[in-house]
Amino acid sequence: MTDAADGRAGDRATTAGPPRERRTAGPPGVRDAAGPPGERRARLTVELAVVARRYMASYALLNQALADRLGLHPTDLQCLNLLTLEPGPVTTGRIAELTGLTTGSATRLVDRLERAGYVVRARDAGDRRLVLVAPVPERIAEVARVWERVGSGWFALFDDLDDRELALFVEHMRRTTEYGAEQAARLRAGEPVQAGAGDREAVSGQAE
Repeated sequence: MTDAADGRAGDRATTAGPPRERRTAGPPGVRDAAGPPGERRARLTVELAVVARRYMASYALLNQALADRLGLHPTDLQCLNLLTLEPGPVTTGRIAELTGLTTGSATRLVDRLERAGYVVRARDAGDRRLVLVAPVPERIAEVARVWERVGSGWFALFDDLDDRELALFVEHMRRTTEYGAEQAARLRAGEPVQAGAGDREAVSGQAE
């Protein structure tokens, strides 16, 4: 949300004309770049790496600010977010899968949320051996109200996209979500991580 808002603000500050003209002009920093297609592609790739890093930092800081407002740990807030996307109550093991935490860490996370009144534990009616965790609707509504005040304009950022462009954006978010989960799992497993060429360029400071 924050990266999209930042890009929208940048377009307003640097270009004039209807939304269609703003999009086809190209992103800030590379729209006036001359050169063959391969060179333009390389510059766009560098710009993409920079924008992606800003997006991740911006969202992490937004998540921290929202968690601070609610008196929660940032990971606990995102656990609540993921719980509301589940079709029903889940086990602590499922929470560990959703968050990438160990079972012990997931248990402590649930303990914190339960003490804060955001979730409750209950025995599964079908299998009394299972303990299920469910969000408390009233407390989730409180989180939703805070989020609504912060992010109520998010969907408006996509008003100038047609259906095909919006579908492309949805697919992009789906891919990056899957990629992020895969890489987080690799990091937690201690697998070696090798930087690609684009990563090295961005980190070396060749792009602002």
